[in-house]
Amino acid sequence: MKILFLCTGNSCRSQMAEGWARHLKSDCIEPYSAGLLAKGLNARAVQVMAESGVDISRQTSQEVSEVLHIEFDYVVTVCGHADEHCPVFPGKAQVVHVGFDDPPKLAESAKSDEEALGHYRRVRDEIHAFVEKLPHALTSPATKEDSAMEKITKIYSILSPLPLVLLALISIYVRQFSCRISRLAHSP
Repeated sequence: MKILFLCTGNSCRSQMAEGWARHLKSDCIEPYSAGLLAKGLNARAVQVMAESGVDISRQTSQEVSEVLHIEFDYVVTVCGHADEHCPVFPGKAQVVHVGFDDPPKLAESAKSDEEALGHYRRVRDEIHAFVEKLPHALTSPATKEDSAMEKITKIYSILSPLPLVLLALISIYVRQFSCRISRLAHSP
């Protein structure tokens, strides 16, 4: 099974996902990673993956246009920007969004290098947990439901400064929408 992990710059999250897939699932997955742009490997991503025994230092950062000729089974977008701007893939590729926080962005506000690395380690471990569940996690109805719930949660967090009465009304709507999403995810 060929899987492309796609993010904005192919420097961190998608590289980690490719590394974990090579390390954990090479018997059933042929992993690739790419970005909407190629920003080069993130040194901290390389460092925290090495701490876990996975060497991604030889992986290369590439643009998605460089892999469009490959017939993927799945394209996994690992950041919101890539999900929103994901190109159309020829063939049978199914696009699935599984978002992870952006360690470089989180590290910008860190007061120390160790605090910054903590963000990278957390995301590394979250990606590890996801990759361990592959390929089943891509075909599970829960994946579609989880993705929808992530989007609902983001919208809700944006709206949280609103007055309490309005939030209560939105909460009712979100619950109803969530139930509909759940029914759709579990329907044949």
